[in-house]
Amino acid sequence: MKFFIQTISKPWFIAVLFLALVIFATLQSVLLTQAHPKPGEWPYTMYNNYVIFRQSFFHLIHGQDLYVAYPDECWDLYKYSPAFALGFGILAYLPDALGLFLWNFLNAAVLFIAIYKLPKIDIKYKSFMLFVTGLELMTSMQNSQSNGLMAGLLILAFCMLEKERFLLATLFVSLTVFIKIFGIIACILFVFYSKKLRLALYMLGWCLLLLLIPGLFTGFDQLIFLYKSWLNMLANDHSASVGYSVLGWLQTWFKVEPNKIFVLLIGFVLLLLPLLKIKQYVVYPFRLGMLASILIWIVIFNHKAESPTFVIAVTGVAIWFFMQAPSKINIALFILVIVFTCLAPTDLFPRFIRKNIFEVYVVKAVPCILVWVKVMYEILFDKVSESPRGLKK
Repeated sequence: MKFFIQTISKPWFIAVLFLALVIFATLQSVLLTQAHPKPGEWPYTMYNNYVIFRQSFFHLIHGQDLYVAYPDECWDLYKYSPAFALGFGILAYLPDALGLFLWNFLNAAVLFIAIYKLPKIDIKYKSFMLFVTGLELMTSMQNSQSNGLMAGLLILAFCMLEKERFLLATLFVSLTVFIKIFGIIACILFVFYSKKLRLALYMLGWCLLLLLIPGLFTGFDQLIFLYKSWLNMLANDHSASVGYSVLGWLQTWFKVEPNKIFVLLIGFVLLLLPLLKIKQYVVYPFRLGMLASILIWIVIFNHKAESPTFVIAVTGVAIWFFMQAPSKINIALFILVIVFTCLAPTDLFPRFIRKNIFEVYVVKAVPCILVWVKVMYEILFDKVSESPRGLKK
């Protein structure tokens, strides 16, 4: 056991592990895809999201609507910004196997670099954090999703804020917004740092740039049409499901169906409560606790949260757990996350239990909800700064 702990605490081991996960996820997606599906078989690739992203670039430059279905190409809708579609042009012309590998590698590499960039944390605890997130990262990459990239960019933004490199920090937050809109929540972190006006102006500048730059390729009339179509799609999408979220938990466990906007607002107000503790802004564990809280919040309060999204939340859980003094309740919550968030969707549990209990009752989300409540308690009552074990003296 001691040898195992020592091994996973080494950055080289985590680097090899993450590269192996990237290769495995890519090969699995490519090799399981039917080259010539027969009638009645799945007609799309096993890396459908990558195809959606790739095709969005071609739809953009050919003046097509990004936000309608293209069933001859892929299943499901494109839901990201025009800027993301434009950025994906870097990969769009590559063969699928190579492009998919580089896409998965980007997700893993950004998260890997971000965690190791976290200041004031012992390197072995950074390795433990990444080891814990590995399985969720694998789930995200198996679905060719962008969630590893999202988590990494949010953490990099925090790292740059700590170094007062505000131009880079706001760039990273802006990129998350134009991948998935809920990245805007990370702007809460700006409150803890000096030169707030500069941060606001930088953020505004990056957002305007990302908002307008696709217009150089589409024409601005077409770009305005795309934004209208995007907003219309998101409005319809909002009413479609409750996902692995607080809303899903309330509906499946308690048969309560509150208004989605109301639940989101309540959650947002609770997230903002620690901002009342102005004297704590200078305490690094307090700021780190807020980062963990935000990473978990943007998943559990996302009505569209799916299993691959949870690499973001589990990264927040890992940051929280390895920064706190060990306690029975923290260890118990952490075990619940490992078992019911990370392992419940795997073949360790019988398919019947996964499909009829875990999925139906959104079990994957519940441990993260409990951890978020604990994180908020610690932040609000100054418990987060008591004997943080992972911080360098």
